[in-house]
Amino acid sequence: MSNSFGTIYRLTSFGESHGAAVGGVIDGCPAGISIDLQFVQNELNRRRPGQSSIVTPRKEPDEVEFLSGIFEGKTTGVPIGFIIRNTNQHSSDYENLRETFRPSHADFTYQTKYGIRDHRGGGRSSARETIARVVAGAIAKLALKELNVNIQAYASQVGTIVLPGHYTDYDLSAAEESIVRCPDPETSDKMEALIREVRKDGDTIGGIITCVAKNVPVGWGEPVFGKLHAALANAMLSINAVKGFDYGSGFEGVGFKGSESNDRFLTEEGNITTATNHSGGIQGGISNGEDIYFRVVFKPVATILMEQQTVDMHGNETLLKARGRHDACVLPRAVPIVEAMTAMTLLDYCLLAKTGKIG
Repeated sequence: MSNSFGTIYRLTSFGESHGAAVGGVIDGCPAGISIDLQFVQNELNRRRPGQSSIVTPRKEPDEVEFLSGIFEGKTTGVPIGFIIRNTNQHSSDYENLRETFRPSHADFTYQTKYGIRDHRGGGRSSARETIARVVAGAIAKLALKELNVNIQAYASQVGTIVLPGHYTDYDLSAAEESIVRCPDPETSDKMEALIREVRKDGDTIGGIITCVAKNVPVGWGEPVFGKLHAALANAMLSINAVKGFDYGSGFEGVGFKGSESNDRFLTEEGNITTATNHSGGIQGGISNGEDIYFRVVFKPVATILMEQQTVDMHGNETLLKARGRHDACVLPRAVPIVEAMTAMTLLDYCLLAKTGKIG
């Protein structure tokens, strides 16, 4: 169960960073969804390593092969199987990690829980697992497109460099013109400079991704244990390196009074809407028709190219200097992953609300 995500629209992923392939099986996808294979591949390209000079230089084509569930360009309603083959592993770069625990990594917990682990690139704990999520998210996006639901994420903070203002101040689609995936050129340049600086030092830096979902209709989500914002939080916190989540006014809202925080209802052109959206598009765990927006906090990448003190499997103190090809900041490649997990969550809750039907 720990390798599956979703209730009706459900992804089960498999594979390791240095294994033969990463892949998945999508169950519960409605029949008749038009599948644009180039769109799916483009989503993978957005997550792909080696796409710019500020991400890991590992060269992978990340080409998806669909094995089932799609016929003549449409989903058939049966499980969709797919794989993405690994072609550029440098497993020897990780030989010094066979018995050594990397600080703030999953090595110690995996070894203790299972008594065995794949030390090559972290095995199953590697962020390469997220490639399966991007495929499933791309198909979910195509299904949601038929409902006019649009999802856009972007880098809103890298280290201490913060994108000023509110998401409504920017053309979010401009994020794709930036290798950092920030919609403001000036802020993007500052973020890029910071990433290059820490990369040169062999260090890493964290940041925040903001995600916005537009045109989500009223009524998705459950009032108690199936709250939509709780499902989104669960989805985001399942992503490697994520340390926090808030939505709407979030943690900043603690400085508001109730009179300032409340979203007053009003009627516009015969439709009930709100004057503000501090609720982030969700009230009582259920979507209210306004934009859903939230923030996802990513820690600095745990693998740094600097000497660190640690211990080995036997408890002996040792020094570790990682080798290999790694990201100095995960944000540029994590943007499509955040979008994918959002799309899967929203489609799942759409199907729950529609009792398995879309539209």
